[in-house]
Amino acid sequence: MFISDLKLEFSESISTIPAEEWNALMQGDVDKRGKGVNPFTRHAYLLALEDSGCVCPKSGWTPMHLSVLSQGKRIAVMLLYSKSHSYGEYVFDWAWAEAYERNHIDYYPKLLSAVPFTPVTGNRLGIDKQLSEQESQSVVSLMIQTLSHEMRRGSYSSWHCLFMPEAQHKLISLSLSQSQPQSLLEAELASGLSSPLYLTPLKRTGTQFHWRNQGYRGFDDFLSVMSSRKRKNIIKERNKAQGQGYTFRFVPGGEVTEAQWQSFYYCYQITYAKRSGHYGYLNLDFFKLIGKTMPEQVQLLVVEKPLPQFSGSDGSDNLDNLDNSDNSDNSDNSDNSESLDDQIGSAEQLGDARIVAAALYFTSDTHLYGRYWGCLEEADALHFEACYYQGIEYCIKHGLQTLDAGAQGEHKISRGFEPVEIYSNHEIAHPSFRDAIENFTLQEAEQNRRYLIEAAKSLPFKHKD
Repeated sequence: MFISDLKLEFSESISTIPAEEWNALMQGDVDKRGKGVNPFTRHAYLLALEDSGCVCPKSGWTPMHLSVLSQGKRIAVMLLYSKSHSYGEYVFDWAWAEAYERNHIDYYPKLLSAVPFTPVTGNRLGIDKQLSEQESQSVVSLMIQTLSHEMRRGSYSSWHCLFMPEAQHKLISLSLSQSQPQSLLEAELASGLSSPLYLTPLKRTGTQFHWRNQGYRGFDDFLSVMSSRKRKNIIKERNKAQGQGYTFRFVPGGEVTEAQWQSFYYCYQITYAKRSGHYGYLNLDFFKLIGKTMPEQVQLLVVEKPLPQFSGSDGSDNLDNLDNSDNSDNSDNSDNSESLDDQIGSAEQLGDARIVAAALYFTSDTHLYGRYWGCLEEADALHFEACYYQGIEYCIKHGLQTLDAGAQGEHKISRGFEPVEIYSNHEIAHPSFRDAIENFTLQEAEQNRRYLIEAAKSLPFKHKD
């Protein structure tokens, strides 16, 4: 494919980019509606975040998605936001921001390529599959140089690309190292507003824990590959959860009722408030929107119990996987002056009072993603059953390869979740701070490499001779 007459375009809303074009570029050779692929980079998901008001300048997330057009045809897109804080990102840079503040330098606004509030690996760049490898590198180079120019003229302190596939991390690094000056930017780059581009971005790595389906025929088949002690612990946990009168069932997104959404949202907010002191980043309108616009990739696990009243609230340790709230995110821009009951009502006012807990999952052709969890009743092992074991059974039944139950959670290892490495790229405009941050990322990467090795040794599976 020959590319020429390139034009770059920033979009203040995902709605200004046609859904078919976005999905085809971001998802590759799949259904242009995005069905069956990573749900969080779908146009419908990103649009629901905006239409519900969860993502907007007021919330600190200003959309400015970047497109490259060749002769009027969109050939590449980049997920992009301007951020005025670091909440809802899950790759922590609070220490960097504090260092800037101590030196009276602005860290915000910054540029961010990530899905808001979503620590899930997925494409951050979408490139036309008809482009050759060299053309793809040239297009990516142009996009990155454009962002670098914005940083070096003082508009933004940095650009952060989070939870990206390793292949895209390598593509960005290769595109930078082989980049040549672009005619579109030559005049601006020569004007003195920009400093020379760095050849490679700063790389950060981290660890998550994912369950892998090894072709298991059922849950017992999965248990059979574990050591005796770990297998007995899981059986004990499941018996505790299932022996207390609870029923567990998945409701497809298109079948979730208004009352069920309200019950789930009440669980979500009360658990978030108990743990983090605020009511969560997402509102009821968002959840209802995704249920309508992408129902085929939404599954709501409802936990019911035939009791007239709830026994209490629980949120002490239930968000490390399915709620995924930042450990440091103890507040956001919302007004917490009202009481919880004033803001979200009481359990007696909800349509389906039998629901005492709920977990929201998303699906792709290969993955089940556990994202949000909440409960109104304290119960031993209920969290593990709803957030791990029900998900594992779903994967086995539907032939899915991976259960991604969210960020953090070292306790997942003993339950059969394997450590996996995650990647992010960072570009810092300030030369001195960049040098200091680079030293930090190199030390962090070595620590994470060693941690991955040690964590793998703790997996509960039987040792093979």
